[in-house]
Amino acid sequence: MGQQKTVWDNPAEIIRHTQPENPVMVFAPTVLQDRARTFIKGFPGLVTYAVKSNPGDAVIQNLVTAGIGGFDVASPSEIDLVGRLAPRAARHYHNPVRSDAEIAHALAAGIRAWSVDSRSELDKLFAQVPTSVDGEGVEISPRFKLPVMGAVYDFGSKFGASPEYAADMLKEVAARGYVPSLTFHPGTQCTDPIAWESYIREVRNICDMAGVRAHRLNVGGGFPSHRVTGVEPDLESIFTEIGDTVVECFGDDAPALVCEPGRGLCADAFSLITRVKAVRDGANVFLNDGVYGGLSELPIIGNIDRVQVLSPEGKPREAERSGRVIFGPTCDSVDRLPGELSLPEDITDGDFVVFHGAGAYSTVTSTRFNGFGQMTHATVMALE
Repeated sequence: MGQQKTVWDNPAEIIRHTQPENPVMVFAPTVLQDRARTFIKGFPGLVTYAVKSNPGDAVIQNLVTAGIGGFDVASPSEIDLVGRLAPRAARHYHNPVRSDAEIAHALAAGIRAWSVDSRSELDKLFAQVPTSVDGEGVEISPRFKLPVMGAVYDFGSKFGASPEYAADMLKEVAARGYVPSLTFHPGTQCTDPIAWESYIREVRNICDMAGVRAHRLNVGGGFPSHRVTGVEPDLESIFTEIGDTVVECFGDDAPALVCEPGRGLCADAFSLITRVKAVRDGANVFLNDGVYGGLSELPIIGNIDRVQVLSPEGKPREAERSGRVIFGPTCDSVDRLPGELSLPEDITDGDFVVFHGAGAYSTVTSTRFNGFGQMTHATVMALE
């Protein structure tokens, strides 16, 4: 891409001046910091970032600058990453299944917050983890699940105990002298505030069954990003529902709240610039990136339709839109976006398709399959 500028005005300027042949992931730090401040101001508790969604150094550093003081880490690598970039930040090790070696690594790093969703994993923690580290109590949070509502896919298919099982574990955690807390995850891209309400009401039941007051409640991630044109997520309604339900269920004895957004924090701070390799017979569109690259999540979670088509001069294509089948560049028939994507009818070879809101689960899952996927990165002042 050359060294013309360090920070570009927007994706159109990158296109006009560099004509990139490979995909470009563009990052707007101001957008990320603004979203972080929205969470800090609106969520009634501690905001921790789920590192797995985008573990870039610049992401972590900008979140710390914006005031994020905690991180949800799921592996020794993420523990070390945050320890290097944000040494004073809290690190919550909330992947509920770990090897003995991973537990030992976390202990050496000073981790004091853990989650668990099975008795066998709880026994591992009891065997290795002390009840306090550096004079502070160690927190263990049983993770429970309910039938998914209002989310794109269900985390409960892999993680989470039944409420009754969680109550048994919570009681045992307290009896052993650990700090007893609870956690759940309502499901990814969850747009319905009622999903959190249902979980929080069940927290009250779990505490009653266990006869234990939860010290903290981690309400998980699942906070949505802006994927659909004209339908921006209503984060304030979700924050309000969480706060109001906790007060209703617990009154003055409410647990401290924690959340762990990933996509809800980082996704909208990035846009992916792709280039049209071919419009085959005026119909199907082939891009230089696809499901083995920066668009890997789309077959699972659905298309991002916040899409802008620009000419090589960086000018928007504004013809009437129609549905097109979109293929990636590889020689693999599964390298296709789900359904159809609405694109201008005058789209042509050499144009650029910009996917806005592409910052979550994209750079971190991109591969070099079939020799494609050489993604470059750029920083911009604004995304449009």
